[in-house]
Amino acid sequence: MLHRLRHAASDLEIGGSLEGVPYGETRFVSYEELMRLPQVSVTVSDDTNFGKTVEISGVELEKLPGVLGAKRGASMVIALSDDKYAAHYPAAYLHAHHPLLVLRVNGKQPANWPLGVDGVPMGPYMVSHASYTPSFRVLSHEDEAQVPWSVVRMDVRRESEVYAPIEPQGEAASDPVVQQGYVIAKQSCFRCHSRLGEGGLKSNRHWGDLAEKAKNDPKYFDAYVVDPKKINPKSEMAASPEYDAATLGALRRYFASFSGSTP
Repeated sequence: MLHRLRHAASDLEIGGSLEGVPYGETRFVSYEELMRLPQVSVTVSDDTNFGKTVEISGVELEKLPGVLGAKRGASMVIALSDDKYAAHYPAAYLHAHHPLLVLRVNGKQPANWPLGVDGVPMGPYMVSHASYTPSFRVLSHEDEAQVPWSVVRMDVRRESEVYAPIEPQGEAASDPVVQQGYVIAKQSCFRCHSRLGEGGLKSNRHWGDLAEKAKNDPKYFDAYVVDPKKINPKSEMAASPEYDAATLGALRRYFASFSGSTP
């Protein structure tokens, strides 16, 4: 299925830990080849990207590592959008929520999909669920649905390698509150902010920037997390008005463990 060159604009880019593929190189798989894989069809009513009930069909993400020839242990799937947003799907998320790489919406190919709630095309690929029920809660952070659109690439990776750069640092690493912040940050912040080559690149503020704000300007840090547009009207970061003082404090203590570390 994997080709060295792109043959059509609809080809999905594939990367990560793949058998027979040098790390760092990419491959491509066509839409037609993906359509030949076993499909799951479901009715979706709670995906905020659609804003209405739709029928979707696609390939289960938890099957992709095997289909693509992932190396042993590379069970994490990462969906990357054209704006460099990265949605991470560790094994626990895949098993709990069974997300789909969407290939058809209401029986139609990506070019004919309905526009998203913001009026933008959601293709060439996206990820959704038959339904979504949060599987955990940490303080006031609830397990969030990872439903990116405009997906152009999928990586299969080892979780330990992906998360290694953002594991809590120094003497505070074993602090239970810091660990709570870590759980929140790796599901939420990691989608747009990066450290040492891992994470999303949608934001130009890397982990070290967040660490410095968390340590040296906690009021600004809290205010931006809760309502980013109030501080920067052009911000594309999602607001988290539900985060209480304990949750914000856990995030700050987690990020503060990186203060002064390598950018």
